Amino acid sequence: MPNPLVAVTDHVFPDLEPTKAALASVGAEVNLARSGSAEDILDVARGADAVINCFAQLPGDVINQFEQCRIIARTGIGIDTIDLDVATTKGIVVTNVPEYCEDEVSDHAMALLLALARNVTRGNAQVHGGEWALAKLKPMFRLRGRTVGLVGFGKIPRLVAAKAQAFGLNVVAFDPYIEPSDAASLGVELLSLEELMANSDFVSIHTPLTPETRHMIGADVLAGMKPEAMLINTARGGLVDVDALADALDAGSLAGAGLDVLPDEPPTADLRLMDRDNVILTPHTAFYSEQSMIDLQAKAAQQVALVLAGEQPQYAVNLDKLN
Repeated sequence: MPNPLVAVTDHVFPDLEPTKAALASVGAEVNLARSGSAEDILDVARGADAVINCFAQLPGDVINQFEQCRIIARTGIGIDTIDLDVATTKGIVVTNVPEYCEDEVSDHAMALLLALARNVTRGNAQVHGGEWALAKLKPMFRLRGRTVGLVGFGKIPRLVAAKAQAFGLNVVAFDPYIEPSDAASLGVELLSLEELMANSDFVSIHTPLTPETRHMIGADVLAGMKPEAMLINTARGGLVDVDALADALDAGSLAGAGLDVLPDEPPTADLRLMDRDNVILTPHTAFYSEQSMIDLQAKAAQQVALVLAGEQPQYAVNLDKLN
């Protein structure tokens, strides 16, 4: 029996060694497309048993030309590169990797919180600019006893909660899909979104981006924040109406923001959050560490190995529809 063929459409890693190591148990031959174009992808994927996909687009007309593909494994959380309906119709299981950067993202959320609370970036710029003036960094408040509100209470925000509690912060959360007793067991009180915004000194966003959640943090919600509060987003840029956020900062409805994600990445020149010393912007790096990248690559390939071995993958997103 010939070795199974695995096509890799594209990748952002130094090499494919973690992928190959994860597939060694099934003796797979790994072939990388020359580019992310449909033609080059089909050169390696048309007769492949499995496809591993990063950022290259896999529309329905490309997937329909896969002759014997059993699984499309995305190296990431989102599956927006893949026409899920067509893949499902063809009986192809689609997987993602939802668990690879929880530590990194929760650390980054806390890093933004601490940097905002202690005016780290503003103080750094001041000293590098030849100034030494505490007065220009005031006011700052003690963390212990203050409140962080988590919008969403899945795996990542639960890690944020534990880390925040270690600093003496009180933690509240908004998540309509979580039972109050579940949150209470972790020392977290569930509130409505409006209550959370009104009572939190820091608001950290951790929800998926869907048509329902797009711009969920808009003008009305921002107007309900404490004027000394800070907003943090390490989830998806579309969750926050950035123009409304700029207006709220101008109006003094909140004191600052730390964003790792933006609606347009990289940002356009007219982004109104640029050049503000009370806004920290990082280039969508919260997910990254050397370890998380190895985990991401290996876990995506492990889903392929499971399917090629006749087993059920761990992270299937369409298995219910296939069954």
